[in-house]
Amino acid sequence: MKKYLNLASIIFLSIMVFQPAFASQDSKVGFLVLAQDRGHLGNKDIKAIFDKFNAEYDASLVFVGRKYEGIGSEYSDYIQGALSKFDKKNISKLVIIPLFLSNSNPILVRVKKNFPTYNKGDYEVKFVPAMSESYLTSQILLDRVVTLSQKPDQEKLVIIGMGAIDEETEDSIKKEYEKIVDYVKARVPFKEVNIGIYYDYGVERKIRKVKNKEVDDMVIRTAAKRGDTLLVPFLIGPKFSHMMSMTHWLGKKFEEFDLEFSHEPILTHANSLLWMKRIANQNVSDRRKDLVGVAIMPHGATVPYNEAVETSIQPLKKKYPVELAYGMGDPLAIQDAITALESRGANKIIFIRMYAMSSQFKDKTDYILGLNEMLPEDWQEKFYTDKLPPQVRSSSIIRTFGGYEEDPLIGKIHLERIKESSKNPAEETIILLSHGAKTDESDKAWRKAMQNHLDRIQKNSAIPFKKVIALTLREDWPDKRKEALKEIKKEVELGNQNGRTIIISDRLYGSGPYRHFLKDIKYDINYKGLAPHDNLTKWLENGIQRVRESGFSSTMPTEITAENKKLFHLVKKR
Repeated sequence: MKKYLNLASIIFLSIMVFQPAFASQDSKVGFLVLAQDRGHLGNKDIKAIFDKFNAEYDASLVFVGRKYEGIGSEYSDYIQGALSKFDKKNISKLVIIPLFLSNSNPILVRVKKNFPTYNKGDYEVKFVPAMSESYLTSQILLDRVVTLSQKPDQEKLVIIGMGAIDEETEDSIKKEYEKIVDYVKARVPFKEVNIGIYYDYGVERKIRKVKNKEVDDMVIRTAAKRGDTLLVPFLIGPKFSHMMSMTHWLGKKFEEFDLEFSHEPILTHANSLLWMKRIANQNVSDRRKDLVGVAIMPHGATVPYNEAVETSIQPLKKKYPVELAYGMGDPLAIQDAITALESRGANKIIFIRMYAMSSQFKDKTDYILGLNEMLPEDWQEKFYTDKLPPQVRSSSIIRTFGGYEEDPLIGKIHLERIKESSKNPAEETIILLSHGAKTDESDKAWRKAMQNHLDRIQKNSAIPFKKVIALTLREDWPDKRKEALKEIKKEVELGNQNGRTIIISDRLYGSGPYRHFLKDIKYDINYKGLAPHDNLTKWLENGIQRVRESGFSSTMPTEITAENKKLFHLVKKR
């Protein structure tokens, strides 16, 4: 109980301290939610999700059925009525959110085709893609499947969709389903997976009967094979009542067969609302109405390490809600941080990889954050032997940056550490020693960034040092570490000849395993590392500010790097 009280206190305080994210969004953007007329109970499900959406965004809902054929046909007046609700709101943009699974749904296609003929205000109209385009929808299917599955390698999965009116739409809808199903197949190793697309009720009966029988036969053949069969109707179909629903009809149709059947609808899943909110957050543009949250991913270790890092992060908490996601791309820690920020009202999130180089864990965290569909193979092999890691479930727009070593601010910390240890620069060899990377290419880039700091220090020193050199231990890879140690020891010995060698620990905190690996040679060392330090705080603040200046438009890059800073400033000037 105490845990929940503490959480409630945090949320209350955050409301008091931080501006609510959704108190009022950009008044110049309106949202028209377009949904299929499913009958009383089906429309009730849609209204339930719409009401939650409408509480946070300026929105209108319209139902359209299969008899819609444009101006003058059934449902046409409903569309015009929904549009008229925006007449007095002075919007500059209307975003149409199709609560349909497929972009090829014939109802949606007809609405898009006829939409220019309606009387609209003086505003831009934008149709966004249907639900199949988002990994959040794929997660809904994944959840439905995981609930049923016991031994996937011995199971056959059948996914049922609907909405085809001819072979062309059947093929296009099936391709969209294949993308959703591929997401599941990458995470659950089923023995066999099949997809069937039913033809729409409005299609000529003779054609519909033949085509739908092909789907029925596929289900029956699959169920007849050895092993359990899971049948998942993944559709937003008719639901006039509990008994008169597509899911109920399918359950009755195949009840005599040995099938595990999913009765769970799509729109009651939390991701349906998250998808709608994410679409909205991508399209609102009034930054004054945003609440930006900050999620920071340091490596993390023992209490002294974590306290040093958090001391540098602490000043940010006066300006932003901040959550930490310690680890090397831990998907659960990242989800916890994102969820915590959203519970505090954030709808825009800046995710910071608090690692030396901007490339470190970028591919992994971009995948987890839903910014990239592809997960690097090396990470899958190292951490996940049988399945891919989960992606976050979030409605927020997320932007990222990382790579403190690439900022001159960090060089100033190195200079302080050097001054703390230096006595006679002309006789001293300074070795800036860091962790290092797995690949030679990445390690070379890391050493170059470090050397840039040392070269600036050397250039501005009243008395130049005997030598300054950046090295890496490459400690996690024994073969590479062996060669790295040879180079480090060689440079230490050279520095000790007629002089003194000082190693500066270039780590976020402390000196890691340096003492262990260098125990048989003589050297002096500054063990401190970078944190805590005001310049680390400045690096965080500057990066956050660059992201905020760039905006969170869906057309902007997800990554803030040195190469695209000019672009952001050009955008800001415009």
